[in-house]
Amino acid sequence: MNSTPAAEVLDGQHAADLRKAARALLKQPLLLAGGRYADEFRLVRRHASELREWFDRNTGWSLQTDAGAARLRKIPGVLTDSTHPAREATRGAAPFTRRRYVLLCLALAALERGEAQITLGRLADQVVLDAADPQLARSGIQFTLDRRDERLDLAAVVRLLLGLGVLRRVTGDEEAYVSGAGDVLYDVERRVLAGLLAARRGPSTVHAGTLADRLTELVAETALDSDELRFRAMRRSLTRRLLDDPVLYYDELSDAELGYLTRQRGFLTSRITELTGLVPEVRAEGIAMVDPEDDLTDLRMPEQGTHGHVTLLLAEHLAAADGPVPADRLAQRVRELTAEHGGFWAKSARQPGMEAELVEQAVARLAALGLVSRTAHGVAPRPALARYAVGETVVRESGAADTPARRAAARTPAQRADRTSAQQAADRTPAQQAAARTPAQQADRTPAQRKAGKP
Repeated sequence: MNSTPAAEVLDGQHAADLRKAARALLKQPLLLAGGRYADEFRLVRRHASELREWFDRNTGWSLQTDAGAARLRKIPGVLTDSTHPAREATRGAAPFTRRRYVLLCLALAALERGEAQITLGRLADQVVLDAADPQLARSGIQFTLDRRDERLDLAAVVRLLLGLGVLRRVTGDEEAYVSGAGDVLYDVERRVLAGLLAARRGPSTVHAGTLADRLTELVAETALDSDELRFRAMRRSLTRRLLDDPVLYYDELSDAELGYLTRQRGFLTSRITELTGLVPEVRAEGIAMVDPEDDLTDLRMPEQGTHGHVTLLLAEHLAAADGPVPADRLAQRVRELTAEHGGFWAKSARQPGMEAELVEQAVARLAALGLVSRTAHGVAPRPALARYAVGETVVRESGAADTPARRAAARTPAQRADRTSAQQAADRTPAQQAAARTPAQQADRTPAQRKAGKP
């Protein structure tokens, strides 16, 4: 008979639902009442007060909820990080170009001023009018949408807005518009549109000269004129990076941030673990919040398919490098890998001249995961890439027993460093385990255990 008090059961269910809601927001910061995330949306609304307080205190992100949508206005820890671009809503998932980002902003401005319904042709006309602004023209941005490639760019922007829930297709098809054979009618979800921008001030009030300064002004907090406010800003920034970045490297922090993280590491990581279930993996070079459920990520490593295989093989190559590797050497390595593994790859990947594209896609994924960095001298491996290094081959004698000692000897230093304390304990012999016990642990063992000599 289960004697667990009802209050404990309810508390456990509440904590589980709160964690599920928080993870849903981290994975999909814009949740709609209808669609594939409807269940998660209802959970977020139910726990909105607790979630709003936690995110505001620990990250500075605001949470807005209403009957139709929940929007977590996430601000990245590193404003200049370009490794996670918007991508096409197609199988190729090509990253957005500068032209498409400009088109996206122009389309949002036109939708904000428009009616509850709009056709793609009408939206295109408004974008062309807005693009004629002299300031845009001076920056080299021009749109006429007379060419097919320009209409393809606009169609990619519209598909992104469809995926976000800003637009809802009523009738028609974007391909028909691109080919000039038809038009498309959309409903405009104004509540979703209004909550899309994640900034602390309106873009029209920003007058800084450089892109980096403009981004900083967009998300700047109040004047940090006291130690308390400066510490709060550091706590929020570090928590944002621990939640969003695959790896937080110490050498990327300022002296003040590193000092604060050193003192408050346990507090910061425990708060994140309590809410999200992410587990801190602390190394000499930095911290990674690891997801045991392998769900809170937009990129995986390794991944199936040709590009995933090429990425893994290049990761092994880069992990063995002593420093930056030039792009031409990586392309040469891909040619060598094609001869060895090309039979398992897609036909297009084996075509002559594809090496540069395969290298670019692989490096882009590795950089987004914090495993490499791009430098003036090539692609440089980062410390976390060591887990993909291949150790020396260990030849075992036929019929030799697979003992813990043999398994331990076969591991590389990186593999040994990655093993948990429980895994390391499992490698010990019974005598080693007995020697590692404290007197209190020895006393806790039953007579039967001591007689049997069990660990």
